[in-house]
Amino acid sequence: MNDNLKAYFMLTLCAFFWSGNFIVGKFATLYEVPPLTLNFLRWLIVWIILIPFTFRDILKNIKVIKKNFYPILLMSITSISIFNSVVYYSLNFTQVLNGALMISTIPVLIVFISFLFKTEKINFSQVLGLILSITGVLTIITRLDFTKLIHLDLNKGDLWLLVAMLSWAIYSTMLRTHKTDLKYLSFISVIVSIGLIFLFPQFLLEINNHQIIRFNFPVFLITSYVVLFAGLGSYVLWNKAVVIVGPNKAGIFLHLMPVFSSFMAIFLLNEKLMNFHIIGAIVIIVGIYLSSKKSISI
Repeated sequence: MNDNLKAYFMLTLCAFFWSGNFIVGKFATLYEVPPLTLNFLRWLIVWIILIPFTFRDILKNIKVIKKNFYPILLMSITSISIFNSVVYYSLNFTQVLNGALMISTIPVLIVFISFLFKTEKINFSQVLGLILSITGVLTIITRLDFTKLIHLDLNKGDLWLLVAMLSWAIYSTMLRTHKTDLKYLSFISVIVSIGLIFLFPQFLLEINNHQIIRFNFPVFLITSYVVLFAGLGSYVLWNKAVVIVGPNKAGIFLHLMPVFSSFMAIFLLNEKLMNFHIIGAIVIIVGIYLSSKKSISI
């Protein structure tokens, strides 16, 4: 197997593992696992695994970290402290199908946010793609009843997913525009370390509300999955693959996530694929296609 095929296999695994994160997040709600506690434990265990291997490199590059502190702080908050906490929380109120299809629009949001941050130009096809992608998301969260927008009669979980989408899009844009000299695993250790500072109050909030995780075998499996597969394992595979094929080709594989997540939700959770899912998905796919086209920039 040549290097490119190995990279494509690793990227497919990443998409599969990250898709499973939605399913496991939904199972966590069924076993009454507090969502903020789950995210806190996820990154705490990742930190414990990584820090012995990255501590020396972090100390060597402390000046680099100080120089880029504010961008690193924002990336830590958006990726570690907000994104998965919001995703896990939202799954208490909405379907995995909704989440998977909505999250698939993140690459389009990245293009728009990059334009707002004046780091990239935007073209007409991308603007049209953004409008269509947003229309597809609205189709899903309104269940094809657009009068809900007027009355603000929307599912709480779907609204929180919008926050998650925006959070990850900001992180991805910052990651692209604020590169450091840190090794990849050292960089992950730094943003996890800072992110945990903001996750700890979330954990205490659930403790104060008597939302305490009760460890049993299913909860052990849930925690193990989000740490080893959706967390550390996927990040390592993604990093290795991006080195081989580059970020643009790697990004294409993220579009496998709604496909994997939808099949898992239907067959493992018995969720129903409704008309608004199909119509919304078609509109989103067209939007993603248009946003990836190159034409005259605005």
